[in-house]
Amino acid sequence: MQRRPNILVTGTPGVGKTTFSQQLAEELELAHINVAKLISEEGLYSEWDDELKCSVFDEDRVADRLEELLREGGKLVDFHACSFMHPSWFALVVVLRAETQILFDRLTARQYPQKKIDENMQAEIFQVLLDEARETFGEDKIKELQNNTIQQLNDNVTAAAEAYNNLFRS
Repeated sequence: MQRRPNILVTGTPGVGKTTFSQQLAEELELAHINVAKLISEEGLYSEWDDELKCSVFDEDRVADRLEELLREGGKLVDFHACSFMHPSWFALVVVLRAETQILFDRLTARQYPQKKIDENMQAEIFQVLLDEARETFGEDKIKELQNNTIQQLNDNVTAAAEAYNNLFRS
């Protein structure tokens, strides 16, 4: 039996990656891997950043662990960084985006430090994650989706599921 392709969902923190990923994984019956949670649970970080109140993950250790987990296929990975990931791991890469005011409100609601909010806002404005995904995986694998409302979330799950299912038809 052919291995099911893996999906990566990426984007600036606060664009709705985890909510989207949970729904899409359920829709497609894929195992959801939240990389931030994996890093925390398995200690795959090198240090703690007191100013930003977050761990600094160890790219090599995370990449090695993901390679193990993705080998059998059928996984949906959700994370805010992707430049350290191997292009062959994913058949589809979804980059979620959000309008700046909506993103600001979401990050503020999470009670992030102001510096962290500012960094994430700049990353979204300058489409850092979209560019990183394009450079890492190439334009053909990328599906860029605006994720501002519940309706867009639902439409995005449908669109991404359709794109994934089309992988089997080509």
